[in-house]
Amino acid sequence: MVNVMDDIIRQPRRIDPNRRQRIIDACLDVIAERGVAGASHRVIAAAADVPLGSMTYYFTGLGDLLHQAFDQYAQQCIDRFAERMAHATTADEACDAIVEHITGNDLLSSQRDLNINLEFYTLAARNHDYRDISERWMAASRAQIERYFDARTAMLLDAMIEGVTLHRALGGVPSDLAVVRDGIRRIAQV
Repeated sequence: MVNVMDDIIRQPRRIDPNRRQRIIDACLDVIAERGVAGASHRVIAAAADVPLGSMTYYFTGLGDLLHQAFDQYAQQCIDRFAERMAHATTADEACDAIVEHITGNDLLSSQRDLNINLEFYTLAARNHDYRDISERWMAASRAQIERYFDARTAMLLDAMIEGVTLHRALGGVPSDLAVVRDGIRRIAQV
């Protein structure tokens, strides 16, 4: 008996253990370049250099992919802030770490990061399905700050981080270290 499968030359399956991560990275790149509105399965698959079918293999839909991509991005930002704050041993050093976080490259290292941040804020404002990410991100930031300050001060400092960063990105606040440092110290009362 002849087995038809024996006559077919089998191509080995492409082993691609990083495919899911490559899709997430490409999703963030597409968001940075085209915005959430310009992100589609087809565009992201092309940017990731994966077959279109991979999109539904790894993600239940575009919303799931966006959620996972923004969640990963938020975690990277959380980790950068935690690393920055880990070196502080006093409230005064914590203030300096917050100033460096705002004025350094932690949040606005590139136009890509700025665009992703702004797209995330817009999406979370319009779609409550993404609020868990923003809530986790803010809670993690406040937890770092609360190591040195009371909860109310931590909330105000976190709001200042977000606000000054956004204003800096859009040209509304100078990146002058002295101005930012003065604002942080006024809120922290140190």
